[in-house]
Amino acid sequence: MRRFALIAIPYLWLLALFLVPFIIVLKISLSDIALARPPYMPQLDLGAGWEGLKAFFSELDFENFVFLTTDDLYWKAYLSSLKIAAVSTLLTLCVGYPVAYAMARAPEEWRPTLLMLVILPFWTSFLIRVYSWMGILSNEGVLNQLLMWLGVIDAPLQIMNTTTAVYIGVVYTYLPFMILPIYSALEKLDGALLEAAEDLGCSRLEAFWLVTWPLSRNGIIAGCFLVFIPTIGEFVIPSLLGGSDTLMIGKVLWEEFFSNRDWPVASAVAVVLLLILIIPIVLFQRNEQKQREAEG
Repeated sequence: MRRFALIAIPYLWLLALFLVPFIIVLKISLSDIALARPPYMPQLDLGAGWEGLKAFFSELDFENFVFLTTDDLYWKAYLSSLKIAAVSTLLTLCVGYPVAYAMARAPEEWRPTLLMLVILPFWTSFLIRVYSWMGILSNEGVLNQLLMWLGVIDAPLQIMNTTTAVYIGVVYTYLPFMILPIYSALEKLDGALLEAAEDLGCSRLEAFWLVTWPLSRNGIIAGCFLVFIPTIGEFVIPSLLGGSDTLMIGKVLWEEFFSNRDWPVASAVAVVLLLILIIPIVLFQRNEQKQREAEG
């Protein structure tokens, strides 16, 4: 009984916090707006029994999903979000991997302090941290003032309200999510493997590429997922740093939900976004399963 309860808890968690909300959003995406009613129709009438159930399902349609294919705005927003999320993930990996590697190779007594420094930004509100970048990247901001004082530039650079500002904000905000899983993988690395590789004639660079990089692969993949998935639906950073010209699906979702009040279309956008995110996760799990079967 205790074992059954332990197994059931995660499934109940997924059911309550993922499956049920997803079914509600999916139902709204297949519905239509109704004036003076809750913003979607049809509604399920359990009192009508089987006939009510049949009427409910017969009135659901894919009209909102078809609408997404007729307006270029949504496809451009999806493609732009995928591009920004992919580039941001790559940039975060380029910055985060050396930091995680240095932390894993640091003296053991320094590691708790270094970990605290990585986690320290989370002690401040996410919104305040993004706002602070507005003060750094604006035309009158700290960065432009410093570059002009050093004589590097004669006029302020336009960084705010560009995609570059979005990349900077995403890399800064999600950098800990890349560092921590890679650090966890590198910390467990047996140093004897590197010594053995060097004894067999590998240079340090070759030993890193043949031993360290493959053994940190799971941390890299976990970090990439932790950065890519929230970035693709990011709303705050592109709104505050990217300006009106930066098109991301998170901003489109906000407009549909809170400005247009078009919940069915907004729900359809959210369902498509979820499917886009699930595909790489499923492919990764299948690849992992194949590797385990091949090794077994």
